Amino acid sequence: MNFRNCLLLIFGVLIFASCGSSKKIAYLQDAETFQDTTSHELYDARIKPKDLLTITVSTFDRDVAMPFNLLMPRLSAKNDLSLTSTPVLQTYLVDNDGYIDFPVLGKIVVGGMTKCEVESMLKMKLKDYIKEEPLVNVRMVNYKITVLGEVARPSTFTVANEKINIYEALAMAGDMTIYGKRENVKLIREEPNGGRTIVVLDLRDKNLMASPYFYLQQNDVIYVEPNKAKARNSSYSSTFSLWFTATSVLISLTSLIVTIKRTN
Repeated sequence: MNFRNCLLLIFGVLIFASCGSSKKIAYLQDAETFQDTTSHELYDARIKPKDLLTITVSTFDRDVAMPFNLLMPRLSAKNDLSLTSTPVLQTYLVDNDGYIDFPVLGKIVVGGMTKCEVESMLKMKLKDYIKEEPLVNVRMVNYKITVLGEVARPSTFTVANEKINIYEALAMAGDMTIYGKRENVKLIREEPNGGRTIVVLDLRDKNLMASPYFYLQQNDVIYVEPNKAKARNSSYSSTFSLWFTATSVLISLTSLIVTIKRTN
């Protein structure tokens, strides 16, 4: 085999190896052929027990809406407890049965509902107390997700718009490292009844976009498992560290013995 053929062979091997490695790490492979034929509604998070909500009721007449807003008393200029011009909204904690204690209305169930459904329900209930249709706004305060494992910046992230998919979550964490297993990402989800579900996702699969686990729910945990290369590197690193420590100790002992013999 001449030199030219050797170069062509090496070049072909390199191209083949690069294609193989790309298949291992690329997201959404063959996505240009993806067609989502299932019917989907726009994603809207559902309220769960232990969620924290802020609910505001607004009308043209502020005094009419005030009894239905859970406001936090603050010290005024005279140091007496009163509602100042910049009141702070308190949060509603959803109990284990999905209820909140709403001013005037008492206990109402919100668990399992979207914020739009809660807003519509409150408008209906407030008709008996407010003549004009009020503006009701519901927000989740503690909508957060956690990403850990083989990512650049593992952490817990608060999601302001209450909507995030798994790729956006990874982007917030700085994306996977080269050692992350794209085909074996674990999603840990807490169910409303207190149980937990673990789902294995393949981020290389284009059909993930049609999965019910594509959009994350509040308190979801994403764990990116390390691949075999990272495990081997970790093993080598610990073994090297052990041998380095042992060698340092032996060198120190040898040096001490030599020094003692010279002095004698």
